[in-house]
Amino acid sequence: MRSSNPVFSRRGFSRDNGYAGFNTAPQAGSAQGNPYAQNPYAQNPYAQADVQAPATTGRMTMDDVIVRSALTLGTVAVGAVLAWALLPVSGTSYGLAVGAALIAFVLAMVQSFKRTPSPALILGYAAFEGVFLGVFSEMFNSRWSGAPFQAVLGTMAVSGATLLIYKAGWIRVTARYARIGLSIAIAFMVVMAINLLLVAFGVAEDGGLRSFGPLGALVGIIAIVLGAFFLTLDFKQIEDGIAYGAPRSESWLAAFGLTMTLVWIYVEMLRLVAIFSSND
Repeated sequence: MRSSNPVFSRRGFSRDNGYAGFNTAPQAGSAQGNPYAQNPYAQNPYAQADVQAPATTGRMTMDDVIVRSALTLGTVAVGAVLAWALLPVSGTSYGLAVGAALIAFVLAMVQSFKRTPSPALILGYAAFEGVFLGVFSEMFNSRWSGAPFQAVLGTMAVSGATLLIYKAGWIRVTARYARIGLSIAIAFMVVMAINLLLVAFGVAEDGGLRSFGPLGALVGIIAIVLGAFFLTLDFKQIEDGIAYGAPRSESWLAAFGLTMTLVWIYVEMLRLVAIFSSND
C-alpha cells in the first residue's frame, strides 16, 4: 500500500525503497505473527547477519534513533531559543518567521521525495523550523503569558500517553488502521486548506474553522488526535525497522518523522492553550 502523499509514503507506506511497514496480506517472513508486516530486507545481507552485532552490520538500533532524534529536536530547540532571544516581536520578525517556515517546508518536501535520508536536509529543516517556532511561540507568549511552556508540557503528555498506549498494545497499527487514519488526515488537511483560502479572500471571518472560539478548540483537539495517530505510525516504523534490520541511515528518517509529528502537536497545543486562556 502506498500513500500518494510524499511525507506519508516515507513513513513506511512505500515499497519503492524496499521498506513496507504495512502489507495487506500475510507474508511467510512476518515477525511475531503480524500479518501486516513483512521483512523488507529478506534479500539484504543485513537480514542474514547476526542479530547481536548491529554495530558491525550497520543496522539501525534504538540507540541510533534516540541519538538522531535528540540531534534533530535539539536543533529545533536551539533555533527556537535563538529566534526568541534575538528576534523581538515585530512585523520584521513575523516576516522572518514566515520565510523560515517556507524554507523548512521546502526542505521537508525535498527530503520526503528523496529515496534516502539526508542528515543535512533534516537538520536544515529542524533549524529553520526552530526559527519559526521561536517567533511563533514568543508571539503567543506576549499575549498569553506562559502558553509556550504549557504547550511543551501538553506535547510531552500527549507523546508520553501515546507511547504508553502503543507499548501496552491497546493500539494495533495495521494496514486498515493506517488507511483509515490517513484518509481522515488527508481530508482534514484539505478542509484546512479550503478554510485558509476562504479566510484569505474574506469569505470566512475570524479565522473560520481556526477561530479562537469553541469551533477552533474542537478543530485543535482533532488536530492533536491526528498528531497522536502520526506518532503511532512513527513508533511502528521504528519498531519494524529495528526488527527487520533496516540500515542505520534509516534512523535519520525516523528522527525526521518524529520531529515533524512533535512540531505538529506543539503548534496545535499552543493554539489550544491560547483558546482556553482567551475564554477564562
